[in-house]
Amino acid sequence: MTDTMIQQERRGDVLVLTLNRPERLNAAPPEMFVELREALGALDGARAVLIAANGRGFCSGADVGGGALGSHDPGNTTFKALTEAYNPTIAAIADLGVPVVSAVRGPAAGIGCSLALAADFCVVSETAYFLQAFVNIGLVPDGGASWMLPRLIGRARATEMMLLGERVAAAKALDWGMIHKVVADDALDAEAFALAERLAAGPTVALGLMRRQIRHAYEVDYAAAMLQEAENQRTVRGSADSMEGGIAFLQKRKPVFKGA
Repeated sequence: MTDTMIQQERRGDVLVLTLNRPERLNAAPPEMFVELREALGALDGARAVLIAANGRGFCSGADVGGGALGSHDPGNTTFKALTEAYNPTIAAIADLGVPVVSAVRGPAAGIGCSLALAADFCVVSETAYFLQAFVNIGLVPDGGASWMLPRLIGRARATEMMLLGERVAAAKALDWGMIHKVVADDALDAEAFALAERLAAGPTVALGLMRRQIRHAYEVDYAAAMLQEAENQRTVRGSADSMEGGIAFLQKRKPVFKGA
């Protein structure tokens, strides 16, 4: 472990990346997201990623104190922070070739909300809540929220979150289909890691293509989505894990995937 804003730990085939500004509820300056993106770019064979946070909050949003809002040109400063730090990191998560799990307790607000929900599976504690607070300070949602939320929970609920700026508690987020699972606070770390570990033991090539395939299907028509599925099937059929899966099926045993 280090004293950087992102702690990195390899636990078996899982890369655990932990936001490490607990004294600020992990409020994220642009540099934190740059550091996170660099860590994501150095998987070194990891087959799943777990994004967690130290302290009692996942991420209270962008750390704008004395930064974007305090600069002589706040509009351009904010634009630069988004286009050079925050947005590329969210995009890097979307493009990753392995599954991603997020573990959320306390607030996931603003860019923290986008980060938590960018994962394939968002596991949260009973203390967690999600917040699009931009309207409360006269700003607009960012970090991909306006693309992500309507697709997760529908237009009406996304509009409610963005235009009213009210907290969405863990139970409500689960009911809305925003997250994967709610667990007791003291069980969060173990539950989230267990899920990441399960994914890391899966057919990595297929899982990576699946997560990209889901996002691609949002952007194209039915026929194009089916064509992409066919292309991805062609790719995975040549993988060692596909061969292992087929042999294990015939031998009536559980497959042992190697991630290749």
